[in-house]
Amino acid sequence: MTIITPKYYEAAADEEDKGLRLDKFLSNKLPDISRSRLKSLIVEGQVFLKDSEKKYEDPSAKIKGHEIFGLNIPDLVEPIPEGEDMPLDIYYEDDHLIVLYKPAGMVVHPAPGNYSGTLVNALIYHCGESLSGINGVRRPGIVHRIDKDTSGLMVATKSDKAHKGLAKQFAKHSMERAYYAICWGVPNPTADEIYAPLKRDPKNRLKISVQPSGKEALTHYKVIKRLEPPRKITSRQNVKQGLPPSLSLVECRLETGRTHQVRVHMSHLGYPLVGDPLYSRRNNPSKNLSEGAKEALSNFTRQALHAYLIGFIHPITKEHLTFETELPNDMKHLIQALVAV
Repeated sequence: MTIITPKYYEAAADEEDKGLRLDKFLSNKLPDISRSRLKSLIVEGQVFLKDSEKKYEDPSAKIKGHEIFGLNIPDLVEPIPEGEDMPLDIYYEDDHLIVLYKPAGMVVHPAPGNYSGTLVNALIYHCGESLSGINGVRRPGIVHRIDKDTSGLMVATKSDKAHKGLAKQFAKHSMERAYYAICWGVPNPTADEIYAPLKRDPKNRLKISVQPSGKEALTHYKVIKRLEPPRKITSRQNVKQGLPPSLSLVECRLETGRTHQVRVHMSHLGYPLVGDPLYSRRNNPSKNLSEGAKEALSNFTRQALHAYLIGFIHPITKEHLTFETELPNDMKHLIQALVAV
């Protein structure tokens, strides 16, 4: 690939390129641009045969060999979401990517009902001109998401090349991601894996469910701490009262990254997350709990899930990076209330 100007490239095909798809050929010649972006440029008529008026608008067109292709790259389109000046808790940042903490309650992408105040709005403002464009748009590249009411670490990219590299790691399940969850009950065995394919629930489009025809999903879990809420003290306390329900702090490591994966897998196993509005029917059972434990559970209004660890190979420098964050205060306070004497 020969760079004629920052907006115009030429690529000469050799005999060994014969038979390749046009988008694959250009991707080999221009690895800094994602293949999906190149497909879009082809469809938009930005690829043509040099010294000819012939344009290629089919990404699957086959290379004949010995052609010279021209490629125009239009100026970046400004993003539809507007940048908003919001504080960000940044753990790492360079010219290619940014690792940050997303608090519970913040939406990642603008969507109906949440067109502003999202993480993307904040990143557009913070990163500004350092965003070199994802698929032709000056926006951050979101490789993975965290649910609105889940807290924890995320990584976003600033360039097409970094986005492409991290997306490959995500697809190959080589990114390291681990969560802390507070769930009802104590899983038995205390460490195991959950393999259960996931798919959008046909009866409720807001939910994901375990279905044989779903995408493969694998979660490794381990009980970190058993939580035994104190009993309610009464003058007639006896064995018939029974014991308060047990809970546990569990670590979940993702082998795959499906929507709601931890929430659905733990519920499927029989240990739904505390406060989960979609997958737990036990949200706040009060039987035999102390007033302090009942109040803490009642005041906890989100799923008790926190993305505490993320690790990956930097797509540009090839350095292995790992980041961790401690439990947020609301989960700390809930655990303290559940183990108080």
